[in-house]
Amino acid sequence: MRLSTKGRYAVMAMADLAKNGRERAVSLAEIATRQEISLSYLEQLFARLRKGGLVRSVRGPGGGYRLSRGAHETTVAEIVLAVDEPIRATRCAAHSSPKGCMMAGERCITHNLWEDLGEEIQAFLAAVSLEDVVMNRTGARRRSITANTEVGAAA
Repeated sequence: MRLSTKGRYAVMAMADLAKNGRERAVSLAEIATRQEISLSYLEQLFARLRKGGLVRSVRGPGGGYRLSRGAHETTVAEIVLAVDEPIRATRCAAHSSPKGCMMAGERCITHNLWEDLGEEIQAFLAAVSLEDVVMNRTGARRRSITANTEVGAAA
């Protein structure tokens, strides 16, 4: 899986914004202090988040950032994808052979395992909203996904 510091810090910052920005714009300096993330790094991340349509800036006194949509409408997957590359667990690069990642172009013996894991991670992150993170409901979301998977497998 390719979940870098950019993705983790972006989710932390967005969760902070969701928690503290319900009534007002939140400055990056506030988020940087609370989450112990470099202000210059946050500026880079928020440029990408703004370009991705996830946040909007508010100028002037009391300015900062606000969520573009409600916390319940913004998923963790959207945040990660806005600042990172797509989540993948295989070693295959997007430009490698359509067949696979080995030198001769075939898939390695565990390719499908890692590809399936990447899809599960993506599905999980797409099912978790910022509101779920702020309200600490990610465990319940995970159990719900697992139950649905088990029901589907039993059918």
